[in-house]
Amino acid sequence: MTDDCRSETFLVQIGNERDEAHRAVSTPVYFSTAYHHDHVGKLHGYDYTRTGNPTRTILEEAVAKLENGDHAFATSSGMAAIQLVFSLFEKGSHIIASRDIYGGSFRLFEVLEKQYGIEFTYWNGEEENDIATLIQPNTEAIFIETPTNPLMQTADLEKISHIAKDHKLLHIVDNTLYSPYFQRPIEQGADIVVHSATKYLAGHNDVLAGIAVVKGEELSEKLAFLHNTIGATLSPLDCWSLIRGMKTLALRMRQHEENAKTVKAFLENHPMVTAVYYPGRSGMLSFEITEEKLVEGFLKALRIFTFAESLGGVESFITYPVTQTHADIPEEIRKSYGLSNRLLRISVGVEHAEDLTADLKQAFEKAQTNQVLSDF
Repeated sequence: MTDDCRSETFLVQIGNERDEAHRAVSTPVYFSTAYHHDHVGKLHGYDYTRTGNPTRTILEEAVAKLENGDHAFATSSGMAAIQLVFSLFEKGSHIIASRDIYGGSFRLFEVLEKQYGIEFTYWNGEEENDIATLIQPNTEAIFIETPTNPLMQTADLEKISHIAKDHKLLHIVDNTLYSPYFQRPIEQGADIVVHSATKYLAGHNDVLAGIAVVKGEELSEKLAFLHNTIGATLSPLDCWSLIRGMKTLALRMRQHEENAKTVKAFLENHPMVTAVYYPGRSGMLSFEITEEKLVEGFLKALRIFTFAESLGGVESFITYPVTQTHADIPEEIRKSYGLSNRLLRISVGVEHAEDLTADLKQAFEKAQTNQVLSDF
């Protein structure tokens, strides 16, 4: 495969022609935990599977190239990828992070602050230049979700990267909701990109995985050391499953986006919806329903949408953030930045778009009818 092929071709070809022994098209899964040494102090290529594995190497090289980074590190979950990156920082470090943020990230940051002495200040996401006013003498990095979860706020990564470089800070971006098919933060100046690869990269709700991608050899060497030392690496079989999922990333992302635009248009014109948040790409959107008391009836009435916490799979999911993904964020904090108890988040799948809107329509009708009867 040539280096100048487009992303659709690159994705499909991941792992092809890498098996020199048998020329398998599908990447082999190397389950071995140990590798034979020919001489004292000299490795043939691999030593111990935590340090490196041939299947994981193919995955990591592919994602690094896809994100235009120098090295990638496959981890046991998306949160493990974030933990790996934050292992770079010492006690007393200060981090600026997005205010509207995934609840799991907020939970981890609370642990890092209380138990490890890493300080966090949250940026409201409205004006990138305001980030500069939050910088302190001990600030080490800026951590940005874009789009944010669940309010789908987007950020100008080039502006933030300039601020980070001017102040010699690391710029870390969570690119989970767009995927590298729609956004490549390193090309906009970011130093590190993280993914919950469980989501769009794997794409089928059957793999738990994380990825951290790094630009720069010095930073790559630090993360390689931490990756091996901490040991939260991705298993060979999960690496293979992730590779298989990524082969259809381009096809899936285009259909997710097309369906999401149809769902968005439907929601914007429905009388029981007061606001719709859609970042313009991907299959993610959120909306607010007119009354909190309608939420449970609406969720119970859905037939195609699955009421579940995850996102990015081929099946359409709907999530109630305040009791699921963002339950660990105190209510007063959630409400302060606009995450209300009336908000629902949708991961639009690749089913037929008209079936999805019909499902939403009948669920709204049933929720309203049931509530009228209950009130009566």
